[in-house]
Amino acid sequence: MHDARPEQHDDENRLPGAPDGTEPAAPDGDGPSRRSVLRTAGTAGAGLGLAGLGAFGASGTAAAAPAPGGAADTAAAPKRRGRTMIGVPFEGRSTVRVGIVGLGNRGGSMIDLFLAVPNTRVVAVCDPVKEKTAKAAKKVTDAGQPAPAVYAKGDRDFENLCKRGDIDFVYVASPWDWHFEMAKTAMLNGKHVGVECPVALRLDQLWELVDLSEYTRKHCLQLENCCYGRNEMRVLRMAHAGLFGDLLHGAGAYNHDLRGLMFDPDYYEGPWRRLWHTRLRGDLYPNHGFGPVANYMDVNRGDRAVRISSFGTPALGLAAYRKEHMPAGDPSWKETYIESDRTVSLVQTAKGRVIRLEHDVSTPHPYSRINSLGGTKGVFEDYPERIYIEPDHTNDEWGDFGAYAEWDHWLWKEHANPPGGHGGMDYMLVFRLTQCMHLGLVPDFDVYDAATWTAPVPLSDLSIKAHGKPMEIPDFTRGDWKKARPGMDSEKPKA
Repeated sequence: MHDARPEQHDDENRLPGAPDGTEPAAPDGDGPSRRSVLRTAGTAGAGLGLAGLGAFGASGTAAAAPAPGGAADTAAAPKRRGRTMIGVPFEGRSTVRVGIVGLGNRGGSMIDLFLAVPNTRVVAVCDPVKEKTAKAAKKVTDAGQPAPAVYAKGDRDFENLCKRGDIDFVYVASPWDWHFEMAKTAMLNGKHVGVECPVALRLDQLWELVDLSEYTRKHCLQLENCCYGRNEMRVLRMAHAGLFGDLLHGAGAYNHDLRGLMFDPDYYEGPWRRLWHTRLRGDLYPNHGFGPVANYMDVNRGDRAVRISSFGTPALGLAAYRKEHMPAGDPSWKETYIESDRTVSLVQTAKGRVIRLEHDVSTPHPYSRINSLGGTKGVFEDYPERIYIEPDHTNDEWGDFGAYAEWDHWLWKEHANPPGGHGGMDYMLVFRLTQCMHLGLVPDFDVYDAATWTAPVPLSDLSIKAHGKPMEIPDFTRGDWKKARPGMDSEKPKA
């Protein structure tokens, strides 16, 4: 059994325009300054509301909105401005033409997979650091493809990439601060877009991405690679086959000691990721844990996540690490950390199921995404993987999960030893994404999943500040969650 554990392929490691970790001046044009983008949820407290299609300006500026005053406010849905994207297929095409924005730790490795899958061409690459675009362009030509267009003229050159007429899909692997604006820009320019986690950091931004996807008829996807893990896909199929009985509870997490990397000036340049620990108290990275469990429970496909209650510990871990490892005068000594060392959230669904989410990157802990699912017939738990389901197991003794390999998803049966990072799940994500685009299929997940899986970021922050008060999770589908429909548990295409 594979072990897709603590390999580091996180998002772009540079905060555009801020190599020294300071907050730079506003960029040219009418878009948000980096200062305003950086503070996002920290100051607005996950602002709400959407000013309508008038907010969909070319600059990508999010509509201003007040902070929510209570749980009821967080569930408010703006008026729909388009048609649902549920069940909407990609347009089939002989070759999937990709533009890649962000070429740091994550984008710099994922380009290899876009070059490895069939019927796909990397047309353009973008990053403010010219050395990174040069390295990426060489990878493209070394793979036998034509030299890509290069966009390295400052922080906003991604806008020019998105304007190209020969790109079908924009892949975004920039720092979190830019995810929303880049996704928005891609759709406004008629491109499908896939974004690394999290897709945005405020509720108003999530609503705007939903409405933009519906209005432009372009998919906006949260590229959650953990949904394509071998264990996750096997549990998914077993759950849908009823082996766990009626589903009751699940758990997911991102418990990963990142202290050394967050204080490494050569890894998270800026240092953009550590700075988020000075802005939010809540779960900064729920998607890896939430996405797979949401799939098990058919969230947005017959069930819905309705509320979240979160608690957080004191923020002590990063300061303690800094005291022990960072010299006097290091810029980090000017920082005050407020992000809870560990957040624990409980999400309840419309069917009464409970999902536990955890986040901890600031304290010593072996890597774990927990990845647990329980029902009336038994339970699966990961890290380490083990299973107990009746009538296969008795005497309260864990069974061998490897004995259930027959339930592997067809992707893992077809690609038993995939290349790439994280145990092969990255390749599975890229292969399946480009396959759906090539064949004109409905994607495995959509903008409603992206918004739902990311909503715990601002809502957990609000709940912690309100001493665990439940916060309503918006119904981004506007009622369409009640209809059963396919998702990750796909059938192998005949073509």
